[in-house]
Amino acid sequence: MKILILNGPNLNLLGEREPSIYGSTSFETYLEQLRKRFKEVEISFQQSNHEGVLIDYLHKADKEVDAIVLNAAAHTHTSIALADAVNAIKKPVIEVHISNVYAREAYRKHSYIAPVAKGVIAGFGLQSYFLAIQSILDDNK
Repeated sequence: MKILILNGPNLNLLGEREPSIYGSTSFETYLEQLRKRFKEVEISFQQSNHEGVLIDYLHKADKEVDAIVLNAAAHTHTSIALADAVNAIKKPVIEVHISNVYAREAYRKHSYIAPVAKGVIAGFGLQSYFLAIQSILDDNK
């Protein structure tokens, strides 16, 4: 099983940016933990602060992986183009968020991705990624 984790803007700053919301662990550190936990899964990872690059990663991943875990970050609430890319590919996409976006600012409560994603996991900190991968594995038993 091959899974791509795709992170959007500002998630390269995890562990530094607003630790009260996003925690103090870098994504690289957490990714090591995920890979140890899911040894049977080939987990690849990409991050970009640029919408078009994220779209390119999605298009490419559709041919290379079995599923995608997407934290589009702020693009979740703004990008019809990213939603169109998710809708255009055949592989399942799980939308994840570290914080509970529904308990935050009003503009974060709308997702363009959610209607075209297989599911949404939000508010469990970095464990949201774990839950998404576990969901993918459970669906493929």
